[in-house]
Amino acid sequence: MSVTLVGEGEQASLAQHGMWITERMGAGGRVYHMPVAMWFDGPLDTDRLLAACDAVVEAHPALAIALVERDGAPARVPAAVAPPVRFEDVSGRDPAGLIERETALALDLGTGPLARFTLLRLAPERHVLVFVAHHAVFDGMSKDILVRDLAAAYAGRPLPAAYGDAVAEENALVAELLDAAAEFWRSRWRDRPGLALPGLVAPSVRAAAGEVVDFSIGPDVAAAAERIGVTRFELVLAALHTLLRAYGNDGAAVAVDLSTRTERTRDHIGLFVNELPVTVPSAGAFDGTFADLARAVREELRAVYRFRGVPLARAVGGVSPRTALTPVSVSYRRRDGDDPAFPGLRVSVDRMMFNQAVRGTLHLQIVDGPDGIAARFQYNPEILGRAHCESVTGHLLALLDAIAARPGSDIADLPVPEPVPEPVAEPVREPAGEATADASLAGAAPPAGEVLPYAREVGEIWCEVLGRDVGPDEDLFDLGGHSLSITEIIAKVRERLDVELSFDVFFDAPTINGVAEEIARLKEEEGC
Repeated sequence: MSVTLVGEGEQASLAQHGMWITERMGAGGRVYHMPVAMWFDGPLDTDRLLAACDAVVEAHPALAIALVERDGAPARVPAAVAPPVRFEDVSGRDPAGLIERETALALDLGTGPLARFTLLRLAPERHVLVFVAHHAVFDGMSKDILVRDLAAAYAGRPLPAAYGDAVAEENALVAELLDAAAEFWRSRWRDRPGLALPGLVAPSVRAAAGEVVDFSIGPDVAAAAERIGVTRFELVLAALHTLLRAYGNDGAAVAVDLSTRTERTRDHIGLFVNELPVTVPSAGAFDGTFADLARAVREELRAVYRFRGVPLARAVGGVSPRTALTPVSVSYRRRDGDDPAFPGLRVSVDRMMFNQAVRGTLHLQIVDGPDGIAARFQYNPEILGRAHCESVTGHLLALLDAIAARPGSDIADLPVPEPVPEPVAEPVREPAGEATADASLAGAAPPAGEVLPYAREVGEIWCEVLGRDVGPDEDLFDLGGHSLSITEIIAKVRERLDVELSFDVFFDAPTINGVAEEIARLKEEEGC
């Protein structure tokens, strides 16, 4: 089997680059695991299904790559190990623990494999196929493509040929739109980590162990959306903005996962998604009817769609590597039609399988399918208790029920909660590395006029990478730096000073002096 069509050292996409940086900083992990479980009842031909798994890998070479550093940036290479396809007879055992075991196994971006298939036999005519992939090679729509192609291969039908290199096309489009995107976001984007929610201890834009509150959105919402002239997603997003505003969040941005798929990539597994912030353009929009607000959100989404392929950090800079762009985020996916058939079998698919991690403070996941609208709040229990997340869920459902009954109502007449105080604790922004324990010493500024060892060399590198003069204590991200800037700086420091910087230093001390101090420390350890 040809495990990949990817050559040695082909360019990674910008979305993959961002995940690679986040993983290198130790801030990714399970939050990037994308699991799918398929349950089979009936006389399953296990050899045939395992062969179908191999066929899917053959048809979708993105599953068989790894990301390695080349000249300071990640490149796509064939993984050292092909995605494993395993069978295990676990008859009589509790499947929950076995499924958790499979979803928790690490996925190493640097070596692979970045996907795995495990078929578990629970009884003679009861099986579950557990698939897990790294988000760098798999997105939400890939789940439907996976199920479709497994069914086709199991039935003996040919799979579509792999599309050529979409990454080069994506990156070229970003370059073409970058100036216009920068102008678009200049008046819209404000990095506001603050957030007010009932019972919230502190907002976060970093990954953490998570829990969930599941609920469903009634069918009346679809009818209300049609009456207003918006989609179901646009209505729910407008309701979420209304709720956040009621809690006391003025001008809050909600990060939305937007598909970047094109006609040529719509049938292929891979990472074709970009997270972008959506705000309500005018605070006055909350003074009118909900219908007008929903239409304003629709217009804003349509404006954002033009730049859906451009990562925000590339357009505006100043966005530090993180797993969540904003404390509150949303993903929405619509499924049309029933699941494809596996001959002679009854099959159910868990597309909302939880990876036990949350990307920020609160993430709303929605799958809008033929059998209804399934929704889930993922939350960080360390900063938002379950009872409080359930309270947010209740507030949203009450609001949606009222909107469904009277979509033209004034927002002032809708059942919105009272404002809540904003947390007094500092926002959780980045991982707490070991070096932060001595931050009061390591980050201390040198006496006035004194130039730290290696500060001049580091300063030259920063000026080259950022294309401007930089002060010794100016923050990289405040200057418009982003993940590509970090990798370029690390590569130049390696080349000129023979030092391998950790990505963590750009969280702990993202200044010229901070990096110079780290270089001096590493040189001292090496005895230089």
